[in-house]
Amino acid sequence: MSTDQRAAPRFDLPEADAFTRAYWDAAAEGRLLIRRCGACGVAHHYPREFCPRCWSEDVTWERANGRATLYTWSVVHRNDLPPFGSRVPYVAAVVDLAEGPRMMTEIVDCDEGVLRVGMAVEVTFRVVAEGVAVAVFRPS
Repeated sequence: MSTDQRAAPRFDLPEADAFTRAYWDAAAEGRLLIRRCGACGVAHHYPREFCPRCWSEDVTWERANGRATLYTWSVVHRNDLPPFGSRVPYVAAVVDLAEGPRMMTEIVDCDEGVLRVGMAVEVTFRVVAEGVAVAVFRPS
């Protein structure tokens, strides 16, 4: 195959491994998973094999309820990496999940002028390829 015939790399596709496979499989089914520590009880996100608070390896997957509040955001007007350039402007955000952890995400289905710190948002999923979905949030 010549260089001209190769597909452009997909920067928006996650690279699941043996550890994160459960997270990405759940997302493809419309469920958001977080990790919770059995030793100290604290939930965390992004998925790690240990607790970032107490370093315990006694952590398990837990289904998040999908509710969150908007912590901060930025409207992205330029992004040269495919496929993000075709999505501009978009709202990159950080939300506080109801279970406690903060999560980087994107706000969708919302005019940027109505965004407010503390506004209620809920998870939804963007399908980015067959069997692959990414958690994003919209006003609830």
